[in-house]
Amino acid sequence: MSGDGAADGSPDGGAHSVRVRGIYTTALTRSLLDAGHEVVQASPPIRRRFDADLPAADHDASVDTTDDRQGVGVSGDHDAVADLRAHLLAVGRDALAWEDPTPLGAVFDGVVTETLGSGAVVDLGASGAEGYLPYGNADGHVGEDDVVRVQVLDPAAPWDDDRPVLDTRVRAMAGLATLVPGRDGVRVSGADDADARELAGMTDLLSPDVPDGWGIEWSRDARDADMDALSAALERASDRARTLDDALEDPVGDPGRLASPAAGAWVWFGRECRFALDAVRRRVTSTMPGHHRTKAASRDASAGVDLAEALCSFGDGDDGTAGDASGDDGDTDFPFGVVVEQFGPHEGDRIAIAHGKPSGRLIVLGRGEVTEVDPADGSLTLERRMSAGGRYDALGVRRESGDVATTTFREGRWWYPTVYRSADGERKGTYVNVCTPVEAFPDSVRYVDLHVDVVKHADGTVERVDDDELDEAVADGEVTEELAEKARDVASALERAL
Repeated sequence: MSGDGAADGSPDGGAHSVRVRGIYTTALTRSLLDAGHEVVQASPPIRRRFDADLPAADHDASVDTTDDRQGVGVSGDHDAVADLRAHLLAVGRDALAWEDPTPLGAVFDGVVTETLGSGAVVDLGASGAEGYLPYGNADGHVGEDDVVRVQVLDPAAPWDDDRPVLDTRVRAMAGLATLVPGRDGVRVSGADDADARELAGMTDLLSPDVPDGWGIEWSRDARDADMDALSAALERASDRARTLDDALEDPVGDPGRLASPAAGAWVWFGRECRFALDAVRRRVTSTMPGHHRTKAASRDASAGVDLAEALCSFGDGDDGTAGDASGDDGDTDFPFGVVVEQFGPHEGDRIAIAHGKPSGRLIVLGRGEVTEVDPADGSLTLERRMSAGGRYDALGVRRESGDVATTTFREGRWWYPTVYRSADGERKGTYVNVCTPVEAFPDSVRYVDLHVDVVKHADGTVERVDDDELDEAVADGEVTEELAEKARDVASALERAL
């Protein structure tokens, strides 16, 4: 695993209690425990899998797999989020991380810029950030140019097309405990059984210092927590309520963030990260080659992995270790052909080129038809018919109707070429994109662009471009120096080869 301190050394910046959910849970639980953190509120399978104390305590931060399974979101106390972001960024050299400008629980004044069928788009005034306010979450009618005070209920990853979901009702959210303004008494979310009633009755024994005007709502997990955990959760929620009280005194004003009781971060895992996490998971339980790479493809693929591992035993190395997880050689047993045959993409499919940027944005370069899949070398070819208008980046030639772009992707390679030809087959040039290792999923090919590229013009001239953009990304903290050096090495090798 790249960045050894994050996997088997001392805590990154301090020991934190962390709740982990999603397809990376086993590997990240092992990694976090090795780094001195405490993993809490573990699911029954995880508790069975680990010979460790995994209490039902409150968490300083949560780590949750994103809906598209490409990475994780981190939410919680500011110090904990900063330390965990650093830990997760060290999983592999093709990991990238970003601070969330609209974290869970943050409160904004915003202005409605557009009304849609089921909700409104709200300008939050934070570096161009927008949110989505469903009409059901709004207190009254919402129309264009309305000024509203909103809270983030569901953050959105920067590479996702979705906007964070908002609500006009403000809460102090803190894991096991949530405080709700204007509500009396104690409730337990989603439960009305004997344990819930007992928890509600026990709350008075905690002597909570809850701010006036805020009611208590416990999460379902709180029913399994001890008194110390409940007291800590209530104290954290009360602190956040007081922060919100202070921020909400002023009337609604210009767009901008008023309060952020918790912090948030997003970490995108590249292909090397997934194989590094396989090696960590293999120390805990039977793990098939390409476990996380296959699970990241789709929900059906994830279920297939679970079935395969339940029925089969995948052995470790001859010396009892998990084998090399450095990235370049640790995935040689990944059954690319089997995974593609079962889940796609297949010849004739139309899939997207999901072009990630180091800033966190995801740009779809277009969709093309898969004209060839070679399971033996892990490659596929994509053809796109181009429309007229403009010029091809760096090549400087006109883009004309009927042009064909033929792109060859190879799973795990740090670059891919696109050959542009005119309608009559005349070569216009080749653009070679340098990127994090390519992954071919059923509906898209994914990677993160690393700025520097190499082009070969129709006359045979080879040119390297955009080194300055890579340097700027390093200076801005978007790309690590290690990842940038790899990109430069790949570009240099391409220059020599072309």
